[in-house]
Amino acid sequence: MNAKNSVRSAPDAAPGADLSHEGTGPGQPDCPSAMTELHARVRAFVQERVMPCEPVLDAGGASARTALRRLQGEAKQAGLWALPLPVEFGGQGIGLAQYAHLAEAEGASDHGPAALGSSSLLDVLMLSRHAGEHVRKRWLPGIAAGELRSSYAMTEPDTPGTDPARTATRAVAEPDGSWTLEGRKWFITGAGDADLITVLARTGAAESGADGLSLFAVPASAAGFTVLREVPVLGAGGQWEIALDGVTVGSDHLVGEPGRALRIAGERLRLGRVLRCLRWLGQAERAFGLMCERAAERRQSAGPLADRQLVQQMVFDSLLAIRSTRPLVYEAVARLAAGDDARLESGLAKVAAARMLQQVADAAIQVHGAAGLGPDTALPGLFRTGRAARLLDGPDELHIAAVARRVLRGYGVTSRTDPSGR
Repeated sequence: MNAKNSVRSAPDAAPGADLSHEGTGPGQPDCPSAMTELHARVRAFVQERVMPCEPVLDAGGASARTALRRLQGEAKQAGLWALPLPVEFGGQGIGLAQYAHLAEAEGASDHGPAALGSSSLLDVLMLSRHAGEHVRKRWLPGIAAGELRSSYAMTEPDTPGTDPARTATRAVAEPDGSWTLEGRKWFITGAGDADLITVLARTGAAESGADGLSLFAVPASAAGFTVLREVPVLGAGGQWEIALDGVTVGSDHLVGEPGRALRIAGERLRLGRVLRCLRWLGQAERAFGLMCERAAERRQSAGPLADRQLVQQMVFDSLLAIRSTRPLVYEAVARLAAGDDARLESGLAKVAAARMLQQVADAAIQVHGAAGLGPDTALPGLFRTGRAARLLDGPDELHIAAVARRVLRGYGVTSRTDPSGR
C-alpha cells in the first residue's frame, strides 16, 4: 500500500463523504464538542501516522515491533494513549458511550487500536475485575502501558469454537494448590509475541458441559508452553496455535472463581463484539471513501466512472448499508453502557456490521477493478476482514438463531438454552 492511498483512504478524502458524525441518526448518541475535537485528533493520527506504516506492521517481525513502539510513543506524546482504559492503569477512563465514536476512528486501521493503546481493553478489564492481586500487580501495569502483550485463548482445533462447553483443554489441581494445564488452542490473536495468555480450561470432572470451566493467566515463559505455528487467515498473519504440555501455574493465576469461566467469557464477548462492530464501521467508511475517490478520479473514454449508473448504485447501496448498520451498533452500545441486557442488540449489530463491511469492501474493489485486488490500496485487507467478520465471535448463523429464539420466546415459543449465554 503506498502512502497516498493509505493517508487518503478514509472518507474525508472525498468531499461530503464523512459518515462518522454527519447527524446523529437513530440510536447514535450526540457527541459533545470536546469529544468531536478528540475524534478529529484520533482520526488524523490514524490516517497520517498509522496507515502509512501498515505495510511494515502487516509484515510482522522485528521491524513491525519497532514501528509499533514508535507509534505508541507518538500516541502517548499526543495525549491519545489508552483512551478507554481505567485511569488507575494509566488510561484516560473514557466510558463506552463516548469512546464508541473514537473506536470507529481507531478501527479504520487494523493497527489503530494497538498503536493508540486500546487493544488491551478487554484483557485489562477482565484481569482487573477477576484476577487475583498477584496477577494484577505483576501484569496489568505493563499490559496497559503497551510494554507487555496479552492474548486470550478459548478456541481449540478439535472442538467447535461456538460451543465452549466442549472445551477439551484440562487443568488439574495439584496437592500444593497449583494447576497443571494440558491442551491445544488456536486462532489466538497475537499469541506469537504475547507475554501473558488467559486460557480457558476444564477443571470439573465431567468431560463436557458448561459447568467446570475455569480461566487461568498463563505466562508465555512457563515451561511446557509452546507456540506451534502461525495460522494465516485468508493469507494474513496474526493468529496462532499454541500447546500447553504440562504447564504449571500457581493458584494465584486462577482468574475468577473455579468453574465460573463462562460468566466472565460472556461479559468479555459482549463488549468485544460491540467494539469489533465499531471498528468495522470505521473500516467500511474507509472502503467507502476509497470507492468514491476512485469513481471521481478514474476516467474512461466516455467520462468518469462516477457518471456510470451501476457505479452510482454501488455508492448508494454502500452508503445505505453503513447508515442502516450504525444505529444498530449504537443501540447495542447504549444498552451495554447502561448495564442492560444487550444480547439481542449485539447479535443484530454483529451480523449487520459483518455483512456491511464485506458488502462495502466488495463494492469498492469492483469500482477499482484489478487495482482493487493488488497491494496499492487497503481494499484486499478490508475485504479479508469483512469475510472473517462473519465468523469472528461466533458465525452469523449462531447469532441469527440466538436472536430469533430470544424474540420468539416473547410469543410463547420455547427452545433449549444456549450454554454460551448468547
